[in-house]
Amino acid sequence: MRQSGTRFALVRARFALAVIDGRNDETNTDTGTNNMNKLAKMTRRTFAGSLAAATVGTRLARAQSADKVKVGMFPISSSLPFYVALDLGYFKDLGIELEITKLMGGPPNVAALMTSQIEVSAVLVTLEGLNANVKKPGVAMYIAMHAQNAKYRMEQFVAGAKSGIKTLADFKGKKLLCSPGPANLNTAKGILAKIGLKDGEYTIDTLDQGQHVGAIKAGTFDGGYTLEPSATIIEKTGAGYTVEAGVISKYILGDVDANAYAAGCAFTSDFIKARPDVAKRFAAGWSKAIDYIRAEPAAARKHLAKNTLTPEDLVDVVPMLGYTMTKDMTAKQKNELQRFADFGVQIGVVPEKIEVSKFTVSL
Repeated sequence: MRQSGTRFALVRARFALAVIDGRNDETNTDTGTNNMNKLAKMTRRTFAGSLAAATVGTRLARAQSADKVKVGMFPISSSLPFYVALDLGYFKDLGIELEITKLMGGPPNVAALMTSQIEVSAVLVTLEGLNANVKKPGVAMYIAMHAQNAKYRMEQFVAGAKSGIKTLADFKGKKLLCSPGPANLNTAKGILAKIGLKDGEYTIDTLDQGQHVGAIKAGTFDGGYTLEPSATIIEKTGAGYTVEAGVISKYILGDVDANAYAAGCAFTSDFIKARPDVAKRFAAGWSKAIDYIRAEPAAARKHLAKNTLTPEDLVDVVPMLGYTMTKDMTAKQKNELQRFADFGVQIGVVPEKIEVSKFTVSL
């Protein structure tokens, strides 16, 4: 209503100025020409002031009309679409103003979603989001998924430079670190079980993601299960190396090329229901960012430098993920997502069988 009123004021002011111009021309033939000219000039100044005020009002209205969205952000490479959309102004162009909270890992994001502290999780671990949906249906509705495999590297096992570890089997008797959250911890254990290592034949402790590089470099841990860009930083700085990547696809889905959708962007259903137009615009910004990443991968990587722990000289070698909107997923991709969710039930992260299609949404 405020913008409509402003537009009406602009039209009215312009019309009035045109009328005054006409009257001014007519009064040139009257005996009171000078007085009428003075009156016309004064009136023109008045309306010119109104016009200027109306223009300023329009700008203010546009600025005030931006819709605020509360976003939880985990600073890892999986969050790249968010950084691209943020840095290139996609959200701003769509009339969205962001209120960003840095949340390190799945549990803090889940807690913030469940308590309505955030409306969007830029990257939410899939199994922890599904677990949250069992407890509070609709708290994590995925609008995009981020695939990993041997090509799209994300979760992977690394080892210290002096550890002597060559295969996953060599982790027996070793001290391992793990990315935070029950999904990462139990997935790591589940993968090691697949190659014959039982719980108790090694130690594994969760550690804040930002400490992984330093802990491996210092030899505090022999190796572990980490995320990007930490794995690339560990390798390129000489602190250690990757033992094996694409482990979820290979050991859980049984195909090194399968899409392991271990994380994605999630909205609360309350956000979608209460502000559907805003939710659609946010999703549109995310989709545009994915298109940009596919078209300009080298340029897109640059956005990791200031938004994650990635050093600027390493952004060009950090692996990309297979980003896709859930509305664009094929039947095969949906099946891969369901199989990963079923694995979550097997390892106890998701408490019961869940149909993932109930918690993916097309916007």
